[in-house]
Amino acid sequence: VRPTSEVLFCEHYSNIIHSYRDLPKLYNQWANVVRWEKTTRPFLRTLEFLWQEGHTAHATDEDAMEETIKMLNVYAAVCEEILAIPVVKGQKTEKEKFAGAKATFTIESLMHDGKALQSGTSHHFGTGFAEAFNIQYTDKEGKLQYVHQTSWGFTTRIIGALIMVHGDDRGLVIPPKAAPTQVMIVPIAQHKEGVLDFAYDLKTSLGKVARVDIDASDKKPGWKFNEYEMKGIPVRLEVGPKDIENKQVVLVRRDTLEKVFVPLDQLETKLVELLDEIQTNLYNKALNHREERTSVALTLSELKESLEAKPGFIKAMWCGELACEEKIKEDTGATSRCIPFEQEQVSDKCVCCGKDADKIVYWAKAY
Repeated sequence: VRPTSEVLFCEHYSNIIHSYRDLPKLYNQWANVVRWEKTTRPFLRTLEFLWQEGHTAHATDEDAMEETIKMLNVYAAVCEEILAIPVVKGQKTEKEKFAGAKATFTIESLMHDGKALQSGTSHHFGTGFAEAFNIQYTDKEGKLQYVHQTSWGFTTRIIGALIMVHGDDRGLVIPPKAAPTQVMIVPIAQHKEGVLDFAYDLKTSLGKVARVDIDASDKKPGWKFNEYEMKGIPVRLEVGPKDIENKQVVLVRRDTLEKVFVPLDQLETKLVELLDEIQTNLYNKALNHREERTSVALTLSELKESLEAKPGFIKAMWCGELACEEKIKEDTGATSRCIPFEQEQVSDKCVCCGKDADKIVYWAKAY
């Protein structure tokens, strides 16, 4: 029962790191973490959660920074390429960064209701923890130096993000690359001779190109259709006596519920294409939603009006003063989500105080 592992790893590093030859140290662990949460929320904010966390120690500041950004990019790739969730990459403000970090970097995603979700973070600690725990090594010149550390984490809250970004009134929608089962075969009139055998043969042949399962239970087909739509299976394959006779099957997409009749001799090729198409469609749909819910504000009143009229990301310039950041939160309920790596100049004045500003910040109400 513990919070994050910085103290644990610092204690460990202080015992095992002595020379530059011992570096870098790269640790990854899967662990359950306990946090005191006043209000819990399934997936997003629970008293206990499973996560993957990394802790590393390096000889130089440059090496530590390279590791920090590399892992942020890994998390972004998982979100965008596997989960079809577009993210904004950037740096947290001093107020929002991890306690004790030199810099915190984040990927921020936007949920269906216009609220933001911090989906993964990567921290550059510099030598702060090393100095506190006396983690030193002897460099090539024989001089004692402090190590430069990082940590990074990705949690089960990303499941909540997947549910909220892609889900609809029928239930889950799971991107094909993330789906444990990509295709569910539902035999129609399976009591008739040859139908189940044919369906199982399909499962075997399609198993070469996709993750396939079959529901041969005695439930009615309509029940099965609803069940697998609710569970978010990307593609449902229907096959019955007439389909076998016509040498075809029916593929039903979960994302659009569109039915496609596919000849058996084209099935493997068409299925692979369809799964790729669904993956791309889900990402583009989420990206379009984010763009539609992203506004620009030049004044505090505009920022407040945008949040009320169209909740989402608000891009606004910031002078860098903590007082302005706190006033924006107090007046609107929005927090700074990140200073994006991809900067743009929508104004040269701070959205709050009107002073000179050269950094754009993404603001939003968040989970």
